[in-house]
Amino acid sequence: MTAIAGERTVLPPDSPEVLSPWVRALLRGHDGPATLVAPDGTELQVPAEVFEVLRDVVVAMSQGLAITVAPQHTVLTTSEAAHLLGVSRPTLVRLLEGGDIPYEQPNRHRRVRLADVLAYQERARRARASGLDEMVRSGEDSGLYDLPLDTPLERTPLDDDAHE
Repeated sequence: MTAIAGERTVLPPDSPEVLSPWVRALLRGHDGPATLVAPDGTELQVPAEVFEVLRDVVVAMSQGLAITVAPQHTVLTTSEAAHLLGVSRPTLVRLLEGGDIPYEQPNRHRRVRLADVLAYQERARRARASGLDEMVRSGEDSGLYDLPLDTPLERTPLDDDAHE
């Protein structure tokens, strides 16, 4: 069995449009499992998870994006983890020190497991969705959505000139 050595980045082709037939084929609905034909002619059923990854890779590369493949056991620097989460490095450090994301500090620098960052990202996504659901329920309970259909809505102007 071949082991994955580590992170690998693959650049898109010089002409990403060559992937258009791939995108169309992979986005088309399918009834059964996909099949991959190996170089020796062996046909293999592609697990759904692998198919989804392949589809996502091809779509991204067709849009001119590079793809990085990284195994789950990858360890990230705080800068890499912050970038992945879309937060600043100081914000990530606060999350680490607050116990929201586990980390190791074998020397002066903190290290974060990719799996832990992804788990935090999923917890945060669920918490946001739950908060939005609660806001909608609260608004419905307060009657905020009970306006008659013919009630005119007043909107706050977007530019500062309108306030003068």
